[in-house]
Amino acid sequence: MTRHRKLVVLDVDSTLTRDEGIDLLASFVSEDVASQVAAITAAAMRGELDFEESLKRRVATLEGVSVEAVAAATAQVRVTEGAHELVSELHAHGHLVAAVSGGFHHMIDPLAENLNLDFHRANVLEVREGRLTGKTVGSVIDAGTKAATLREWANEHDIDMAHTVAVGDGGNDVEMLREAGVGIAFMAKPVAKEAADVSIDEPDLRLVLDVLGLRA
Repeated sequence: MTRHRKLVVLDVDSTLTRDEGIDLLASFVSEDVASQVAAITAAAMRGELDFEESLKRRVATLEGVSVEAVAAATAQVRVTEGAHELVSELHAHGHLVAAVSGGFHHMIDPLAENLNLDFHRANVLEVREGRLTGKTVGSVIDAGTKAATLREWANEHDIDMAHTVAVGDGGNDVEMLREAGVGIAFMAKPVAKEAADVSIDEPDLRLVLDVLGLRA
């Protein structure tokens, strides 16, 4: 893995960040809604619920939330320890670093810019007159889409799948973890650990560099 240009693709919620973005958004509706959404999120990440259906149910609860509240929730997102160092070190070795998420562009775009990611993909929240409609626009980023995105980016940049790396924590990452040359389960649910080649159980993304033999 150290001799070839790599594509490293990370999940975002609870991987690249310590939080689930949709749970933070739900807190702007009510405590009851926040609790309900968190429970659905947890079940989906354990692989117990269909991700697309669970996302629709959760996004529906956000109807009426203002774009200002989305920005406020985004400001609460905590980047996982070691994320900046991981991206910087991978770039220093000439590798590509990307993120694909079942979360939302509204929240992930600022993170991608801050971390200097090469590219990223996420769901799009529908907005009308400055408020969320409770729906998304376009296809949902689910487990199959994550794996397809990994393949797409690898092909676009002429990187063999054997030299791809996927990092994720939940049921929505299983197909991507299996598809990658190296699948890394990060602080993960059992369903993701079973699909991965390696598990990291400490909340420090610099440990990914150790797995790849790239720690400075």
